[in-house]
Amino acid sequence: MKLITIEEHTLHAGVARASAGRTAEISPGFGASYAPASGLPYSPSAEVLEDLDEGRLAAMDADGIDMQVLSNLTTQYLPADVAPELVRDVNDRLAAACTRHPDRFAAFASVPTTAPEHAPDELRRAVQELGLVGTLIHGRTDDEFLSAERFDPILRTAAELRVPIYLHPAPPTRVSAADSYEAGLEEVVATRFATAAWGWHNESGVHFIHLVLSGVFDRYPELQFILGHWGEAVPWYLDRLDEALPRKATGLDRTIGDYVRQNAYYTPSGMFTTPHLRFCTDLLGTDRMIYSVDYPFVGNAGAREFLAGSGLTESAQRDIAHRNAERLLHL
Repeated sequence: MKLITIEEHTLHAGVARASAGRTAEISPGFGASYAPASGLPYSPSAEVLEDLDEGRLAAMDADGIDMQVLSNLTTQYLPADVAPELVRDVNDRLAAACTRHPDRFAAFASVPTTAPEHAPDELRRAVQELGLVGTLIHGRTDDEFLSAERFDPILRTAAELRVPIYLHPAPPTRVSAADSYEAGLEEVVATRFATAAWGWHNESGVHFIHLVLSGVFDRYPELQFILGHWGEAVPWYLDRLDEALPRKATGLDRTIGDYVRQNAYYTPSGMFTTPHLRFCTDLLGTDRMIYSVDYPFVGNAGAREFLAGSGLTESAQRDIAHRNAERLLHL
C-alpha cells in the first residue's frame, strides 16, 4: 500500500538565522529545549532537517514511506524586509527537491506573512509555476490570527487556487498565553509545556476556531485547512462548541461542527495513539484523515505498522495512506 505523509519538515539555513531573534523573543528557552544535546524528543539536528536527498530518502525507504510532502520551518518569524526574498528562495529550494525526486517529494509553499502584500503573488508563483501543492503557515504572525484583515488576500488566493492551508503549531505568543504557561516553572519544562506538550496545540485549535467564528469560511466556502495532531484538540470539544456557540449566537451560515467536517482535514502528526485514532474516526470519519509523521521531529519507524494494525477496513486505510492526499493535493 502506497504511503504518503504530509507534515514532513525541512530547514532553510538563511531563514533559521533571520528568524532566530523573533523565535527567542516569543520562546526564550526554545533553542536549549529543542537542541539535540538535550536528549529530549523532537530534537533533530540541523543537518537532518536540511537534508533533501540521500539521508532523507534512506530514512523513508527504511520504514516504507513512499512520498513526503515537505514544508519549511519558521518563515512566519522573518523580518518583513527580508521575508519576500528568503521565502522565494525557500520555495525554489523545495521545488528543486521535488524536481530531483518527483516520485518521492511534493511540497507546501511558504508565504511571507510578515510582508503580506507579497504573499498572494508568491503563493500563486509557487503553485502555478513551481508546482507546489498548497501552503503551510506556522501559527500567528506579529501576534495576529490569519483572520486579521491584512491576511485576507492570502486566504482568498488559496481559495481561488483551490489549494489547502496547513495550519501548523507555533509557540503561543506573549500576547496570548506564554507567560501563563511558563510562570514558576524550570525553563525546559516551561518551554515544552508551552510548545510540544500542550501550548502550541491549544494555540492552533484556538486559531482555527477563530477563523471559523470570524466568518472566513462563509466568505470562502471551498477553502480547506489541515490540522495536525489529531485536529489540534478541536474534535474533543466539538459538541461543546456547538452547544455553547449555536448559530443563533454566531450568526454564521453553518454550525462549527459543519465547518470542521467540510473545511478541515486532520492528520496524526506522528502521534500514533490508538485512542485518538478511534475517537477521531468515530467522530469525523476517515475521508478527511491524511497521514503524517512529523519527520524528522518524529521518526518514520512504526508509521506503516500503526495504520496496518488500526483495525480499519482496507479501503479506509488506503484513503488515509494515500487517496485522500492525492485528491486534496492533486498528486
